[in-house]
Amino acid sequence: MNVLSELDPLFESPTIKPTFDYVHVLLSLFLFGENVEGIGRYRLQKELEIGAGTVKSLFNKLKDVTKFIIVPSEGKLNAGEIQRRGHVLTQKGFEFLAKVNKKILLLKKADLEYLKDIVIKQEDVNSYFCLVKKGSTKLSNGVEQRDAAIKVNGSGATCLVYDGINLFFPTKTAFKDDKDKTKINPKTLNYFKSEIEEAKVKIEKNDVIIIGSGDNYQKARLATLNAALTLF
Repeated sequence: MNVLSELDPLFESPTIKPTFDYVHVLLSLFLFGENVEGIGRYRLQKELEIGAGTVKSLFNKLKDVTKFIIVPSEGKLNAGEIQRRGHVLTQKGFEFLAKVNKKILLLKKADLEYLKDIVIKQEDVNSYFCLVKKGSTKLSNGVEQRDAAIKVNGSGATCLVYDGINLFFPTKTAFKDDKDKTKINPKTLNYFKSEIEEAKVKIEKNDVIIIGSGDNYQKARLATLNAALTLF
C-alpha cells in the first residue's frame, strides 16, 4: 500500500475540500521532524507558501484527524505569562515520517555552482534536491516530475538516475549500454555523492536524484518534494 494513502482522511470533507495538497502535508511533517521544539502556524505558513486560513485548516486536520501533531503542555513563566512552543509531532507522527524517510532519504538545498549543466537558468533561481529510493521504476523521461514542480509554482525539476556507478538523465527507452545514456559530468556526480555521504545515507542502483528550482528556496523545496511524490 502506498504510504501516501494514510493521508487520504485529511482530504475527506462533506463540505469544502481542503486547499492544501499532499506536498504541503509532507513538507510540514518534515519541518516538524526537524524542529522538535515546535513550530507555530505563522512559521509554517511562510515555509509552505500558503495562506493563513489554509495553514490553520492543515494544523487542525493533522491534530484532530491523523493525530500527527499536538500542542505541548503550556508552562507558566510568571503570573499571566504563558510559554507557547507551537505544535510538535506525536509518536504516531514520527512513525509516519519514518515511513516517508525510507522513500525520500534526503531533502536539502543545492549548490548551483555544481549544477551548471543541469539547471539552465542560473539567475534568480534557487534549488533543492532530494534522493528517492528505487524511484527509477516509476520514472519515464522526467516530464511528469517537471510538471509537478511547476504545479506548486516552482520553475521546474530535473531527474537523474543512478546506475550504481554514474548518474544519467532519464529517457523513455530502455538503456542498452552506456552509449545510449547521457551522463552528468564527474564534478556534479562527486558533489552529489559528497552531499549524500555527509547526510549519512546511501545511494544505490535505481535511486533517483531530483533537483527542483524556484525563485525562492521555499518554492524550490516544494517543487522538489512534489516532483518526488510522483515516484511513490
